[in-house]
Amino acid sequence: MSGTTAEVEETLKRIDAHEGVIGTIVVNAEGIPIRTTLDNSTAVQYAGLLRQLMLQARSSVRDVDPQNDLTCLRIRSKKHEIMVAPENEFLLIVIQNIP
Repeated sequence: MSGTTAEVEETLKRIDAHEGVIGTIVVNAEGIPIRTTLDNSTAVQYAGLLRQLMLQARSSVRDVDPQNDLTCLRIRSKKHEIMVAPENEFLLIVIQNIP
């Protein structure tokens, strides 16, 4: 394993270890989950829907200021908090319970 891969794995383990975290999903540029701690059907559903939402949010940010970009999208519902962080050609999605 390369240092970068090991660092990514270590970061994902640290995130998963936080209290309340239900799961993490790493999504590629095509919207396909490539690593997840959730079951496959749930990961595919979250990945597809949140990728579309992230693309729309990024477009809105750039419409307001073409020099700006989306760094994080945070969604809070009655049950969960979902954070989406785009990075290069990937998305990191973290789903956690609300205390």
